[in-house]
Amino acid sequence: MNQQLIRPDRFFFGTRSLPCPYLEGKTERKVVTELAGHKADALYERLSRAGFRRSHSLAYRPACPDCSACIPVRVAVSEFQWTKSFRRVARTNSDLTADDIEAIATVEQYRLFSSYQRKRHEGGEMSGMDFSAYRAMIEDTPVSSRTVEFRDSDGRLAAVMLMDRMEESLSAVYSFFDGGETRRSLGTHMILWMIERAQALGLPYLYLGYWIDGSDKMAYKARFKPLEILGQDGWTSSNS
Repeated sequence: MNQQLIRPDRFFFGTRSLPCPYLEGKTERKVVTELAGHKADALYERLSRAGFRRSHSLAYRPACPDCSACIPVRVAVSEFQWTKSFRRVARTNSDLTADDIEAIATVEQYRLFSSYQRKRHEGGEMSGMDFSAYRAMIEDTPVSSRTVEFRDSDGRLAAVMLMDRMEESLSAVYSFFDGGETRRSLGTHMILWMIERAQALGLPYLYLGYWIDGSDKMAYKARFKPLEILGQDGWTSSNS
């Protein structure tokens, strides 16, 4: 990585170029900085407002040559619009319980994670993660992170969300679920749960990461309205 001093008290680094996992023929680069110290949570909040995401103890944002397709998005939860489809997902999953617990990796979670990778992302970057790598993804965090476990009436683990909590927002870091439960739309259900959680906590925003126009993997994010996008004029409502 190349080192560049942006502020007197903070270093940002540029990663090497890699093939983009979302757009064929494109190259991906990121700018990253370390989240550390007793002010890590406050720094993370500021960086989130600037379009950064978290992975382990690093905050990152795309800095790709000749491409600006990755658009930071967040849901304004107080104005969230429930649709018939969303209400149907909520009804379908009314039997599930959600446990908001400390971000500690378990073998049970890892088994579900591995199954999810095999069914949904075979050959992907995360498909070969062993338990140590999974545990690092969950537990290597300098900020206020939680795991939310969703279980059915028999106590079976159906889905897991790694979630960060900040002073003004929640952030969906990573989620996985039972790929055989297609009727449940578990990915959607977890986002709906976080929207309701943010509302209950009086937090105005839920960060969903990046949205890419034309990417099937990202298309679901545009369904959660009002969706705000970060552009040159700051955060604005999107009509997409």
